Amino acid sequence: MTAGAVPVIAVFTKNRTNPAYAAARLGADRTAARLGARTVHYVPERPDDIAQQIALVEQAIAARPDAVVFVPVDATAMNESVRNLNAARIPLVNIINRLDAGERVCFVGSDDYRLARDIAARLITHVGGRGNVVIMAGVPGAVTSQQRLRGFEDEASSWPDIRVLATRTGDYQRDTARREMGRLLAEFPRIDGILSANDVMSLGIIEALQASGRRIPLIGVNALPEAIAAIRKGQLLATVDFDAMKMSCIAAEAAIRHLRGERVPTEIQLPVQIVDGANCQPWERPIEERECPRWEEVVVKRE
Repeated sequence: MTAGAVPVIAVFTKNRTNPAYAAARLGADRTAARLGARTVHYVPERPDDIAQQIALVEQAIAARPDAVVFVPVDATAMNESVRNLNAARIPLVNIINRLDAGERVCFVGSDDYRLARDIAARLITHVGGRGNVVIMAGVPGAVTSQQRLRGFEDEASSWPDIRVLATRTGDYQRDTARREMGRLLAEFPRIDGILSANDVMSLGIIEALQASGRRIPLIGVNALPEAIAAIRKGQLLATVDFDAMKMSCIAAEAAIRHLRGERVPTEIQLPVQIVDGANCQPWERPIEERECPRWEEVVVKRE
């Protein structure tokens, strides 16, 4: 980076359909502006499209940003692209979905396996520790989806009177989850609970439940404002504060601090919290009104 130049941070997110990634882009923008940098966003036009993200990486390499904040669309398919970024000597901060290969300055995320077990236990306790549940998983190639699915399955298996009837792939998309939930409702006359790997899919599931006239306890992940509204309406039992905006805020700051020659931890884990009707008020604020965390609050305490 040339002395005195404004640092450019290339931000890679997976799609424009999931509000969590809109929040991630907003978080990176805010942090960059505060610290005297600017962002350039690279987003596949087709959600989570591997070929498009590969092409976007090549575009970014040609544009020579000073650093990259990167959410891979797939756990392994982006390995060669990451190696190309490494070869171009562009520092990379990995966020949300952990990369499978290559070098990175640090990873910023949360414990997807633990949060899945915790929110699954919340649902199972709510239904009395017995009954039939179904799982709506996310994108198969996403590390978050893999870890959340494993957490759901392990927690369910630890309850002897809980039976997992079926697992479907909702691709972290509202419309896909709505269609898959419609099929599950037609196939199974008794479903006592639904484990959904993100709030966007949960919103689609709610639509399917409304169309069928059935009410089934449901959980999600992300604590999006729409999910909080669904909690208030009694349509969603609980969600988890897996905050992509906060992660992106910290990731962008990690990239800028690294460019300044400051020490950055190789791993930054943000805490998560179950959000339900008893404590959801702080999450009712729109994403645009939520604040980035202070670096010292997140990093220094967790180094």
